[in-house]
Amino acid sequence: MRPNILVVMSDQFRAAALGILGEDPVSTPNLDRLAETGCLARQAVSCYPVCSPHRAMFLTGMRPEANGVTLNVHSESALDGVGLRDGLPTWASILRDHGYRTGYIGKWHLEPPTAEDEQAGEGRRDDGKVWDAWSPPARRFGFDFWYSYGAADRHLAPHYWTADAGRHERVDVDRWSAEHETDVAVEHIAGLDDAAPFALMLSLNPPHQPFDQVPERYRGMYAGLDERSLLTRPNVPWGTEASAEAAAIARDYFAAVTGVDEQVGRLAAAVERRGGARPTVIVFTSDHGMQLGSHGLMYKNVAYEESMRLPLIVHSPGLVPAGTADVLIDSLDFAPTILGLAGVTSRDPRMAGRDRSAALLAASASVREGDPSDAALYLRYPARSDPTSARGLRTRDEKIVATWHPSDGLDLEYFNLRRDPFEVDSRPDDRAAALLADALLRMLDETRDAWAGRDALAAAYPESLVIPRQVGATQVRAG
Repeated sequence: MRPNILVVMSDQFRAAALGILGEDPVSTPNLDRLAETGCLARQAVSCYPVCSPHRAMFLTGMRPEANGVTLNVHSESALDGVGLRDGLPTWASILRDHGYRTGYIGKWHLEPPTAEDEQAGEGRRDDGKVWDAWSPPARRFGFDFWYSYGAADRHLAPHYWTADAGRHERVDVDRWSAEHETDVAVEHIAGLDDAAPFALMLSLNPPHQPFDQVPERYRGMYAGLDERSLLTRPNVPWGTEASAEAAAIARDYFAAVTGVDEQVGRLAAAVERRGGARPTVIVFTSDHGMQLGSHGLMYKNVAYEESMRLPLIVHSPGLVPAGTADVLIDSLDFAPTILGLAGVTSRDPRMAGRDRSAALLAASASVREGDPSDAALYLRYPARSDPTSARGLRTRDEKIVATWHPSDGLDLEYFNLRRDPFEVDSRPDDRAAALLADALLRMLDETRDAWAGRDALAAAYPESLVIPRQVGATQVRAG
């Protein structure tokens, strides 16, 4: 009997904010309970830690140049054709083809806005861009039940479009978005019988900014903490303007995290109440994290661990054993892995990701050892407002990031994550950096990636610095 699939994605929820990990000073009792009784994946990362690119890879298992989402989707990037390409298969469309009843609730952020969306949706923001958009029924990529919006940052006054609603027929709600969307999900789940499995994705916008748009009942929980109590990572430059700003943000960010945790608890309770013979697999994750003062930065779209690392919990009593998995899972891996959790082995050949479901369903000591040859890709593409671009590889133990500046050339960073987990000691001249650079160059060539910094990276690490390719080489997939 195929299981139900319930995916919860909380925007900008960094891995360190899971209370069970003991990193950030935040309370997440419901998520901790799911992690303790399910599988906690400790090596989940975002290949491109910003909303739209990760979401497109998450749904399709395809690299950005294949799925069309090389940048965040908004009115400016839409001028360059950025947006999820028509007709692409997703894990939802494949599950629907296998008899699943599919649904999507919450933030979508993959539809290029049109001129009409400025009036119908959130409107034009202070940055001059339109981010919110209505998604036509033909562009919902396998999701039948639909209660969603594009990208509107109004957590306390959200709006939505239902499956049959036209662009100018939105539903406006006077309630915290995470709570309201959980209400919709709980009601939807309760109304489904067990005759066929369901696959539902709930995409919550909090703890994404605006950080102060969180109910007062959560805000007081962290108000009394000082800067060093809030920002415990040693790569935060305490006592600076950046750390003061980060501390002010952190109080509300952690409040929203705790609020999201409460909604996950409500969902888990609804699944338990529903009962039935068919198990439900709950997958909790995010699209990226945020810096929150680490390295003097606030937000994301950088290769540091605070942005790249993702929370990932997979929970289903009787199906998923309690334990941890240290196998590396990246943005491209989620689509085939979700299919694997559903017991569906067929996939589109364009899916570049790996099916990690066996590791999550085993959570054994052998799995915890992982595979040291695994690597996760890091990507960043140039935009009109930022011409730089980057490529990198992250293994369980190390990371190399190469950033190309058209006017200034190549910047290189290399970190040994076991020795230096907070990435304060970059050593791009290490022999190990040359090995990882060699693997990155081979990946660029195998995937025909036309990254502008490729030749500069090759020049920085000539073959004389690299141990012969068959020795210690890092394997990467061709996507």
